[in-house]
Amino acid sequence: MPEFAVQVSETGPVRIGSPRVTGSPRGAGENAGAGEKGIPSIAAYPLPSSGELPDNVADWVVEPDRAVLLIHDMQRYFVRPFPDEIAVPLVSAIAGVVDRCRAQGVPVCYTAQPGGMTEDQRGLLKDFWGPGMTVQPADREVVEPLAPRPGDRTYTKWRYSAFHKSDLLADLRALGRDQLVVCGVYAHVGVLMTAVAAFTNDIQAFVVADGTADFSAEDHRLALDYAARRCAVVCAAKEVLP
Repeated sequence: MPEFAVQVSETGPVRIGSPRVTGSPRGAGENAGAGEKGIPSIAAYPLPSSGELPDNVADWVVEPDRAVLLIHDMQRYFVRPFPDEIAVPLVSAIAGVVDRCRAQGVPVCYTAQPGGMTEDQRGLLKDFWGPGMTVQPADREVVEPLAPRPGDRTYTKWRYSAFHKSDLLADLRALGRDQLVVCGVYAHVGVLMTAVAAFTNDIQAFVVADGTADFSAEDHRLALDYAARRCAVVCAAKEVLP
């Protein structure tokens, strides 16, 4: 899979193929400093390589007739804070997994926050993250290279876990599938909580190490270590249906 650049603008789409990442103006609660609410500033760090992954306890393997791929929260609002050094390989790795899953008949689904949540809808999220994203496409849309296709299911994301107040589990049961491959952001928040919820419901979760990203290398490592030891298989993107 070739490497691409990711462009994030306020009015235009997020594209792959531009020379660099261009950040748009931040909304309320974004780029929070120490002790503040919102997404922190994210410094560049290398995504984990296949030789740096934690040892897995489970020996599960992704099977195309059992798996569903979940692209978790890859909306402009959440991708925008990443520097090129993270955004470029992240989107490239996920795009490769998406292509292989589609080619082998694995359903692809998405989570996306609705934006513009009311106080009641936001609930305790506002105490940690502030008001969150707006309803504008510059915040809500999934980055263009990974955008859903007709027939893909998108689940509204209300809390950390993709299973919370969604039909994800019911759809997995209806499809007769018991594996969930998770790519997206942020690894130690929604990705990890979704993997835990999958485990709780006897769904084998696979967290794609270089197909996820986080606020820091430390946070990313924390998520992968916990997942590998307690609830999921951690794998490299190239290992998913090679």
